[in-house]
Amino acid sequence: MRQPLRLGAGSGFWGDALDPAVELLEKGRLDVLSMDYLAELTMALLQRQRQKDPGSGFIPDLPAHLATLLPPARAAGTRIVCNGGGANPPAGAERVRDVASDLGLSGLRIGVVEGDDVLDQLDALIDGGTDLTNLDTGDPDFAAVRDRVVAANVYTDASGIVAALDQGADVVIAGRVSDNALYVGPVMHAFGWPYDDAHADRIAAAITVGHVVECAAAATGGMSSRFAEMPAMGRVGFPIVEFAEDGTAVVTKIAGSGGRVDAFTVKEHLVYEIGDPARYLMPDGVADFTRLAVEEIGPDRVRLSGMGGHPRPDTLKLVVGYEDGWIGEGMLFFPWPDAIARAEKAKQTLRERFDRLGLRAGAIHFDLVGVDMLHGPASPRPDYEPAEIGLRVAVHTATRAEAEKVRRACAQLWIMGPGGTSFGTPMKPRPVYGVWPTLVPRHTVTQRVSILEV
Repeated sequence: MRQPLRLGAGSGFWGDALDPAVELLEKGRLDVLSMDYLAELTMALLQRQRQKDPGSGFIPDLPAHLATLLPPARAAGTRIVCNGGGANPPAGAERVRDVASDLGLSGLRIGVVEGDDVLDQLDALIDGGTDLTNLDTGDPDFAAVRDRVVAANVYTDASGIVAALDQGADVVIAGRVSDNALYVGPVMHAFGWPYDDAHADRIAAAITVGHVVECAAAATGGMSSRFAEMPAMGRVGFPIVEFAEDGTAVVTKIAGSGGRVDAFTVKEHLVYEIGDPARYLMPDGVADFTRLAVEEIGPDRVRLSGMGGHPRPDTLKLVVGYEDGWIGEGMLFFPWPDAIARAEKAKQTLRERFDRLGLRAGAIHFDLVGVDMLHGPASPRPDYEPAEIGLRVAVHTATRAEAEKVRRACAQLWIMGPGGTSFGTPMKPRPVYGVWPTLVPRHTVTQRVSILEV
């Protein structure tokens, strides 16, 4: 049996810390560093950027990140796999090639994975009878948002990543592959696994482990319900997976780094953002989380075994992003004494101003920061006099002009409001993008792979 593949989780989201990824490259003896940048709404934002500038649409941090990561990756012989291509993988890859050239990294091969973007195929899918019912709401009327659509990306499987690695890519830049495909792809490549029934359990094991570590620090103490016990989270170590050919794996981290890997941190993320634990549907297969065993085998070392599942589903998740109006927002603060009473008076005053300004709003929402911002009506009122209270208002409107009325009304409370009203720079209106999740037949999506050389 071949040696276990060592994979590091270098990023859990766009904006994650970069220093733990550097630490993984310098000390982790990795075969592959996998970096996840994308969330569902990110694709719509990146697609809008691409519409304004055809040379953009990838994660803006990608060139700077690769400028930092490529030298230690090259020195360690570590490949990098990421979805930082966002809505424009070719443009992202071109920029990374320029970075590598400037660094003098000749001979570097960059794999580009496309095919998830089906924006130009939407009408053909509709005309072909594809049911685009909203998975979250059950709404079948996709036509109601069709003329406002700005992005349509399918969660694709790891086959494009496998193909790029098979062609010798040192860096793979993909678009909207599934988060755990960033781990499944290197595993399938390393062990030569095809998509067939004989390998379904092992691919499901790769999906399971990818799910555990795909949010990086979330597997090493981040977001933990035991947050008070987690040491030195400011220098947390991102997780490492030692994945064996028999479908077992060990989750660990760099010795001496912050955070912790134990059975509980692994289990906490295992159940994060899942529905049916026996049928975790992914483009690469269906994982069964009820079968696995979690065992601590040493300090910061957790072994996962007994993993398995089922072959790939016939459908893939399609996430459509569409323009959904504007948000007008404001934040005001009020001091002791009577901080809550001042905030309530300000809320009443804002409602009166909205009426006076003829505000047309789809929804108006108020929060008392420090009282009910997180738990809403379920929050009890404090039985003491708070030193300070914030009032947040958010208004959903159809147009920017209407959202601008919210900013003006909030600014007017500087003098119209209760004594002590204070706030910083008034917030500008911002566009809102809605998400329409649905399913499309797998056969309608084709991945494409190309290689750039430095």
